[in-house]
Amino acid sequence: QVQLVESGGGLVQAGGFQRLSCAASGSIFSIHTMGWFRQAPGKQRELVAVITSGGSTNYGDSVKGRFTISRDKAKNTVLLQMNSLKPEDTAVYYCYLINLDRRYWGQGTQVTVSS
Repeated sequence: QVQLVESGGGLVQAGGFQRLSCAASGSIFSIHTMGWFRQAPGKQRELVAVITSGGSTNYGDSVKGRFTISRDKAKNTVLLQMNSLKPEDTAVYYCYLINLDRRYWGQGTQVTVSS
């Protein structure tokens, strides 16, 4: 079983920045993918960013150029640096991990961007 523990989130002014982290624990194969999804009220959950164990990244179109995903392999932690935040970024952000074709989710952390 895999556990994901998220930290970060909170209230940020538009144009500001915030950093999220997600630490994974448990039995995790060395080749795996981690990332973030988000869900705003009334909207579907959408991809924010993902990163593979090899370091390849993909971003949702709405965050390209503003968000950066990275990982600390020694700590099994994925980081999301969010810059130039917009009110449209307000959502619950969920960490996720795909390991041997099994998907795991964090509890979610609220990010609110005020105008």
